[in-house]
Amino acid sequence: MGELPVPASAYYGAQTQRAVLNFPISGTRMPLGLVHAHGELKACAAEVNQELGLLDPKIAAAVASAAREVAEGKLDAEFPIDVYQTGSGTSTNMNVNEVVAHRANEILAGDRAAKLVHPNDHVNMGQSSNDDIPTSIQVAALVAIEKELIPALSHLANQLRQKSRQFWDVIKTGRTHLQDATPIRLGQEFLGWQQQCELGIERLRRAQDELRDVPLGGTAVGTGVNTHPEFAERVCHKLSHRLGVEVRESPNHFQAQSTLDSVVSASGALRTVAVSLYKIANDIRWLGSGPRAGLGELALPAVQPGSSIMPGKANPVIAESVTMVVAQVVGNDAAVAFAGAAGSIFELNLMMPVAAHNLLQSIDLLAAAARNFADQCVTGIEETGHGPEMVERGLMLATALAPAIGYDATAELAKAAFKEGRTIRELARERTKLSADELDRLLDPAAMTEPGGTGGGGG
Repeated sequence: MGELPVPASAYYGAQTQRAVLNFPISGTRMPLGLVHAHGELKACAAEVNQELGLLDPKIAAAVASAAREVAEGKLDAEFPIDVYQTGSGTSTNMNVNEVVAHRANEILAGDRAAKLVHPNDHVNMGQSSNDDIPTSIQVAALVAIEKELIPALSHLANQLRQKSRQFWDVIKTGRTHLQDATPIRLGQEFLGWQQQCELGIERLRRAQDELRDVPLGGTAVGTGVNTHPEFAERVCHKLSHRLGVEVRESPNHFQAQSTLDSVVSASGALRTVAVSLYKIANDIRWLGSGPRAGLGELALPAVQPGSSIMPGKANPVIAESVTMVVAQVVGNDAAVAFAGAAGSIFELNLMMPVAAHNLLQSIDLLAAAARNFADQCVTGIEETGHGPEMVERGLMLATALAPAIGYDATAELAKAAFKEGRTIRELARERTKLSADELDRLLDPAAMTEPGGTGGGGG
């Protein structure tokens, strides 16, 4: 397409510069996690091509060395292309190819402009943007989930578990439909939140298993033209060893390359994790509402002044930051789903860059939010005593009387207690034949936090 001026200090070349000029869209660069994964892919590919007798050992060594500098983040400034670019990610693939080739030339000859290493002939040997960009998306997601998100969720689950044990003996009023319900242990609420995190990890593990099957080896359309039959399997083996996550060649390149189904599925798992975090953060900030005009059952750490006009006010800002991350992740998931559906046309998906951006951003945001929530909020939560104080006044304490006096009589007792501003125990003592000992046994809040009783269900 003719000559094109490129900054003299750049390791990239004309194809990258052309893409920079073609896509002045958002100023948001492709995710560095993807670039780093792509660098490791190029390094492993060079080593495998040398082992297969297809690439000169000196060139292979220089390419692998330069590509690992990319993977280690040493050349991050050399990847300026916008996310909103060619749908196959070819621009980013060539950006990496050019940077690696020029750095390899510098390693071999001391001059990045030397012609010893070619971006296409050597760095891209046995590959196409169509199979190695989606491979790098999946590998980057695998690594980020394994090394960032799962550890962060495990940390949050551990903090919730500790709080569950700390608050196990605290009996408070449960709530359903935002109305008073039967008693519950504060520790049981934390136990439920802990399990949400642990189930989120299990869902991520299942998503990872899909992401492991990568399309590498399919080249242009899934047929594997211009690549050695052993290339993909060998590269996947090296990637697995280098990155500490299992990567496998897909058994069906036509599916793996023409769709983003595994990415869409992984994004769905991230959305579920996000929804779980919303539930946890929202419950905690509601239980900490007040401190006098709200529920006031939890005291959340005050991390900063809450108002520019109201002195002494402290807001649940850490929980609020989690809810905003959730909003972003849910939106990201919608973008990934649209990219998977609208972008998958015949033998190739044509919205890979935007899917990569949203998927990897969701992983990063959820990991950071979960860890920050654990460290700056959950760890410092204390109970106020207000929850236990309200148990005796709770109307649904009456539920324990239903096996003894019947549902209808119990309902009337609860209505009367509410109307008269009295407790269930006081009215039951006056209006039933139950003895004081029987009332103490039936109206024991701790006993109501465990399975038991002979009454009928209600809802």
